This record gives sequence, structure tokens and C-alpha cells, in this order.
Amino acid sequence: SLKGVFYQRAKLIHPQEDLLEGFHPDDRKHHIIINVGGIKYLLPWTTLDEFPLTRLGQLKFCNNFDDILNICDDYDVTCNEFFFDRNPGAFRTILTFLRVGKLRLLHEMCALSFQEELLYWGIEEDNLDWCCKRRYLQKMEEFTEINEREDDLIENETTGQTVEETKIGLCMKKLQDMVERPQSGLPGKVFACLSVLFVTITAVNLSISTMPDLREEEEKGECSQMCYNIFIVESVCVAWFSLEFLLRFIQAKSKFAFLRRPLTLIDIVAILPYYITLLVDTTSVGYKKPSSGSIYLDKVGLVLRILRALRILYVMRLARHSLGLQTLGLTARRCTREFGLLLLFLCVAIALFAPLLYVIENEMADSQEFTSIPACYWWAVITMTTVGYGDMVPRSIPGQVVALSSILSGILLMAFPVTSIFHTFSRSYMELKQEQERIMYR
Repeated sequence: SLKGVFYQRAKLIHPQEDLLEGFHPDDRKHHIIINVGGIKYLLPWTTLDEFPLTRLGQLKFCNNFDDILNICDDYDVTCNEFFFDRNPGAFRTILTFLRVGKLRLLHEMCALSFQEELLYWGIEEDNLDWCCKRRYLQKMEEFTEINEREDDLIENETTGQTVEETKIGLCMKKLQDMVERPQSGLPGKVFACLSVLFVTITAVNLSISTMPDLREEEEKGECSQMCYNIFIVESVCVAWFSLEFLLRFIQAKSKFAFLRRPLTLIDIVAILPYYITLLVDTTSVGYKKPSSGSIYLDKVGLVLRILRALRILYVMRLARHSLGLQTLGLTARRCTREFGLLLLFLCVAIALFAPLLYVIENEMADSQEFTSIPACYWWAVITMTTVGYGDMVPRSIPGQVVALSSILSGILLMAFPVTSIFHTFSRSYMELKQEQERIMYR
């Protein structure tokens, strides 16, 4: 850039400078004075030639006093000073754009305020530099999510106020408060506590059902009193979860939107295996395909075991009542790019270290552990994630040097995106906490 380019294209006027002293009427043909929130700048008209569509660029085409007041808030004819009642801090970024054509987003500035300033001054968002544009778009996406949640809350409140106060309307309102808002009153708190209690019982029941004695009874086709009690407890828990799902479905204003929610899909996937297991057990009793031997029953048993293992998804239901789990899910959704970068870094490093170790160990140590490059991939994943099972260990000194390099590389690569993910987690937690406080205030 040329020396003095900022001074030539715009100059800050200090408060002690006298504007009327030495002012000549012909100077207004070459310079204008911009006063933004009390801070004055001297701009040559040539600075605005490159931006004719902006608000400042349109001043050059004003022919009378009314046209000028349509663009600015006030005008001083004596010294050709245009006054704008706007944020002077935000105007610094606008002025930098007019000077050198670089538009930056200040860290201390709110993204919504910056968007309003861009709209006011007539500058496109596409002029933002790439480093600031990504941060700006991320902030705007977060604001959009918050506004959507606020609109939903306001819409629910307004529709609840406009609904005719009938017995059905009052019952639906109380039902919605009970199943969706635990902080609304005693019924909501009791309902939430029962839901958490049944989730805990389900997790404990699933753990007990995998004990060796019960597994032997299942393989033999027997059912003791313990097995029967576990089945009864599971049936009671599933009955509660089914009732909870039906209540949430009944009170939902939009059934289709309710079924599309992630937590609703988790509920469906967690509840259905129980009923499918009952159906399979009922149809498979006394039935066996001819000429199939025990293959059919083995497949049925495998399906049943897989379906029963899906019961662990009940634990995900705790996200309805845990602010921490909701924050974790929101952070994972917002940090998909960071997680993708982390996965890319690991894949590249694994593809580099695994073949290298395979060649070294087979040439120098004649290892029986690193039999192939895919086997080395497993070693590279465990090593770079600092898990270190020790099932595959390099024996040669060059192999150990490669292992040390992969460990250090794994630590560094996994630490790179952590800062961004941590800030996103903190931001998401504060947003959800504030939203919860607003709901409780309402």
C-alpha cells in the first residue's frame, strides 16, 4: 500500500481543531466532513467515487437540502458537515472499508449490531474478509436458532392465550406444562423425577440381565424367578415410557414436527425393540422352518439380543431433563466442521504412520504382530488417540521412534480444535441456561 493512504482517503479531525478557520467555500467541492456520533472525519470526495451505491456515496448526487436530510440526520451548511446518529465504534470498520477496501468484524462488536450497521451504510456482507466472514455467519446462525426458539415460545404463549378457555383447552395446557416444563409446578417436577427414575431402573435392569447365570438360562431356554422378575420390571418401565410418549404426542400442536425431533426418534427406537421382541417370541414359539435345522433359531436369538441391547438408548432420554446433555448435543451440532477437521487430521496421520511402521517392523524386527497394513491402522488409531492397549508393540528402535512420533503427533492434532470446541460449548451452555431462566421467568 502507498504511504499515507489512510490520511489521503480520510482524516480524523481532533476536537480542538477549528473547522471554520481557514475554510474556503471551494473546499466543499473537494472534501466533506462526516460526523458520526460526535467523531468527525474529513473525507475527500474521491474516496467515495469507488462506492457510489453506499449511503455516503449517494451524498455526491444530492442536489438540495431535502435530499441530504433523506440520507443523513443533520447538515451544517457553513462547514459542509454531515451528521449521522450512529455507533462511532462500528463506523471505524466502515471507514476502513472506504479507505482500503477491507471489511473486518471487530471482536467486541455484536454481530446483529454489525449487520444493522452494514444495512444502514449500504455495504454488502460479501465484502467481509474470509477470516471474519466465517465467524460472522456462525454468529448469525446461533442468533437465528435463538430467535426461532423465542418465536416458538411466544407463539405457544399467544396461542395459549387466544384459545378458548374450555375444559379441553385447560387440560391440554396443564398437560403441556407437566410433560414439557418441569419447572412449571409440582406436577411437572414429579413427572420429570419419575421419568429419570424409570430410566435409572432400566439401566440397572439391563446390567443385571447380562449376568452369567441369566445368560446360561437364556441359552438353555429356561426362565427362573429372577428372569421373570426382570421381565416384569422391564415391562413396567416400557409401559411408563409408552405412556409418556403418548402424552407428549397428544399435547403436541404439530404432530409431524413432534415426530421429527431427535429426542422423539430416540424414544421410538428405544421403545419399539420391546414390542418387536414380544412379537418375535410369540411367533417363534413352536415354529421352526423345515430343513433349516437350528440356523433359523440362531438368527432369531441374534435378533433378540440385538434388540435388547438397544434398550441402552433409554439413557439418552435424560437429555430432556439435563442441561449438560442438551449443551453437549448443541455443541456437537455446531462443531461439525471442527470434528471433521479432527477426523481428517487423524486419518492423514494414520495413513502416514501405519505403512511406515509396517515396513520397518517387517524388515528389521521380523514382527509377527504387524502382519499387514490394515493391522497397523488399528495400532495407529490406538496410539494416536493415546489409548495404548499394548496388544501391538514395535520391537525395533526405528519402530519405537515412529511410535513416539505418532504419539506426539496425536496429542498435538487432537489439541488443535479443542479451543474452538470449548468456546462453542461455553457459549451454548450460557444460551441454554439463559433460555431456561427466561422460561422460568415467564
